[in-house]
Amino acid sequence: MHPLDSIDRQILRHLRADGRISNVQLAAKVGLSPSACLRRVQLLEQQGTIRGYTAIVEGPDTGAGIIIIVQITLERQTEQFLHRFEAAVRKHPEIRECYLMTGDADYLIHLEAENASAYETLHKEVLSRLPGVARIHSSFAIRRVLPAR
Repeated sequence: MHPLDSIDRQILRHLRADGRISNVQLAAKVGLSPSACLRRVQLLEQQGTIRGYTAIVEGPDTGAGIIIIVQITLERQTEQFLHRFEAAVRKHPEIRECYLMTGDADYLIHLEAENASAYETLHKEVLSRLPGVARIHSSFAIRRVLPAR
């Protein structure tokens, strides 16, 4: 893996803002030829810096329902407990994101559910059955606040 330079960081910044930007537009923004820019993007993909591309979907008909942020505290913070927990999380596609954290909780999880009843099922059948869980604290998002573009 090569270390990121200022051009790589510019490429990543522009792709975060617009993942559908054309290679020609991206190259112009970072000051490279299209072929050199494409090689850099491909290298960032191959080394895992860019893991994929996604669409951020908004609106009432998207099926997203409600967004829940869940703080998980484990019984212990040993390597074995962390590994078992993370392996179990990877098996549940309803868990959109999971972060190992500092602070009060060990993990922060982002879930989406159709409604509160569907979340209750996820809580009972998924979250509470993850290995090593000592405490679960859930917060429901009221609305998303997007950064200025």
